[in-house]
Amino acid sequence: MLQSEYIDIFKTAGFSTAEDINKLRQFIVTAFFVTISVFLQTVVLNARGVPESFSDLVEGVGSSVVNITTTTKVEAPVVPRGVVPEGSPFEELFRDFQNPNSPRQRPRNANALGSGFVISSDGYIVTNHHVINGADQITIEFNDGSFREAVIIGSDENIDIALLKVDAETTLEFVEFGDSDISRVGDWVMAMGNPLGQGFSVSVGIISARNRELSGNYDDYIQTDAAINRGNSGGPLFNMDGEVVGVNTAILSPNGGSIGIGFSMASNVVEPVVKQLKEFGEVRRGWLGVSIGDLNQDMADALGMTEPSGSIILEVYEGPSKDAGLLASDVIVMFDNKEVGDSGELVRIVGDTTVGRTVDVIVLRQGERIKVSVKLGQRPTNKELNAQVAPPEPAKPNEDAIEGAGLSELTDSLREEYGIDPAISGVIIMSVDETSSAYENGLRKGDVITDVAQKPIGSVEEVEELVSSAKSEGRQSVLLLVRREGQPRFIVLKFN
Repeated sequence: MLQSEYIDIFKTAGFSTAEDINKLRQFIVTAFFVTISVFLQTVVLNARGVPESFSDLVEGVGSSVVNITTTTKVEAPVVPRGVVPEGSPFEELFRDFQNPNSPRQRPRNANALGSGFVISSDGYIVTNHHVINGADQITIEFNDGSFREAVIIGSDENIDIALLKVDAETTLEFVEFGDSDISRVGDWVMAMGNPLGQGFSVSVGIISARNRELSGNYDDYIQTDAAINRGNSGGPLFNMDGEVVGVNTAILSPNGGSIGIGFSMASNVVEPVVKQLKEFGEVRRGWLGVSIGDLNQDMADALGMTEPSGSIILEVYEGPSKDAGLLASDVIVMFDNKEVGDSGELVRIVGDTTVGRTVDVIVLRQGERIKVSVKLGQRPTNKELNAQVAPPEPAKPNEDAIEGAGLSELTDSLREEYGIDPAISGVIIMSVDETSSAYENGLRKGDVITDVAQKPIGSVEEVEELVSSAKSEGRQSVLLLVRREGQPRFIVLKFN
């Protein structure tokens, strides 16, 4: 459009002079830049995600958070009855201690505090296992000041989660689990609970880290700088949508108080456990029937792998894996079409798989990828596991095979001397030259070699053959599975 045409339009609108038209142009330009500035500020604020207030979130979920008080009867300590001469000045004191009706001798009630949250309108409540463990009585305090007694539906010590139930006289407000896997480091979160017995307290922060492990096989903790203190245990960690993405469980602190390092068990670990507790009263985890370990780069090199990924089998128990044909020294690289990064990841994947389901397991065995179908069992107790060690092949006598190490067959006398289980077979190291590469690589007197290059061995001759074969193939090392004081471990034997 020509400038003369613009002028005609402005004149029609009542702007007759050039000065009026220039003022209008300046106004339009100013308004344009102001609009752009406001828009950019809005975008920046939205990108930061800084909430103006958490009050609406608190009001929306607060009624579902509960305080938990447990009562445990503590028996009086047994005080040995002493002999005090009559007339002794200590006679009254000892009589007091030895009197079963004395206040010092009567059982007492010990109380503990924790937090929890309602997950259904009919009164199911989630908290930590350690909050209610050993409790004789569990009392729930709701946000409205009412109290109800709770019963334990079930608990799982492995991830420190318990499910409680109260009789719901009315429909209860409840919260739902969110998807913790989509939570990101830097996201805002809010913790609610009963810190130090103060009741219905709120703290906010961000997710500081993901996928933290503390001590358990099934750990997947969210780390947060939201203040978590004693009494917060079992309480929820909310995202900004009011969904529970974690259960507040532990803190890292030199003095017992919050220093901004708190841990919440991820909701995607908790939710399936809660469902099983509700259905069965216990957790039924899938079980492969193996003991596993992680690979390092030296082990990967010895196995001809480019990187130390997967989980290597240390031993095979009676059960699913033995029935399917899995072997010690197999490296599990895929489970049920999921890549296995390390042992911790494998444990969590297997544990989350339905008991009785048949899955495909891909293992690396002697340089080849092999598919094995395994029907998962239910994980037994640790006591049951200890009694289920697979017996290897019997040993055969022969001569030494590793430079710097003296090997021998396993005789009854040697088994007795070194405390070796009769079910264990292989060859025993009777001596190691401390100046040899065998010693430098970690072999010690009394070690029992059970596998060489992922192959179970029953004689010194087999050890010699497998070591020689690895050398002839141009390998720089070979992987040994040994037992030291009954415990399996892998040692990489490097060649000079």
